[in-house]
Amino acid sequence: MLIDSHCHLNYRGLVEDQAAVLDRARARGVTGMLNISTRAREWDDVIATADREPDVWASVGIHPHEADAHPDIDTTRLVDAASHPKVVGIGETGLDYHYDHSDRARQQASFRAHIAASRETGLPLIIHTRSAEDDTAAILAEEMGRGGFPALIHCFTASQGFADRMLELGLSISIAGIVTFKNANDLQATAKTIPADRLLIETDAPFLAPVPHRGKTGEPAFVADTAAFIAGLRGEDIETLQDRTAANFLALFTKVRA
Repeated sequence: MLIDSHCHLNYRGLVEDQAAVLDRARARGVTGMLNISTRAREWDDVIATADREPDVWASVGIHPHEADAHPDIDTTRLVDAASHPKVVGIGETGLDYHYDHSDRARQQASFRAHIAASRETGLPLIIHTRSAEDDTAAILAEEMGRGGFPALIHCFTASQGFADRMLELGLSISIAGIVTFKNANDLQATAKTIPADRLLIETDAPFLAPVPHRGKTGEPAFVADTAAFIAGLRGEDIETLQDRTAANFLALFTKVRA
């Protein structure tokens, strides 16, 4: 098994030739893809793709960049949207202080609304964090104290210390194609330390195409390259790593099995 735990099949670069993109992924052995939403206007199309394709699932959420534009998206709206049978996750959500495209307080409020939706539905929270380690960790720790919820950090690029804090809180960590880049020494070191039962892999397509495809539009097919690279880093058999990360995905995203 080989699962791309985070991609954007309805983004420009993939949606124009979506059927061929899916065919290429399947030809590389990809057995499942989680199609992520970042804005409310995407939800219908993202879910429709999952409805049409048996090996594709969907999430509903508001990216932190979009928090200012979505003041009406609260826990109730998220929970209602998540009732669809192919919606298996909440997000992506989180904090991004690198660009500050949305007010930080508004990002935090949106993040907490998504956390409440995850807690209420039992669906995993899909977290984006950039240049916001301390606030992300503080909010997650505080909210976990109010009641647990399943969650993962997607496209992990933060510090080893942040990884350790997330693992202590019970989160999983997903690694994207950035790990294959020549200057990603710190991330490569962190990838070696993630417990085998907490590791997922993703493409974040159409972004971040891994070596040897760097500079191209990312595709779910390229998760095979990232998996092979991580297996080499960790000194593991590629088939074992693929199967284990797929099993981790299914253990976290329990609605997929249902």
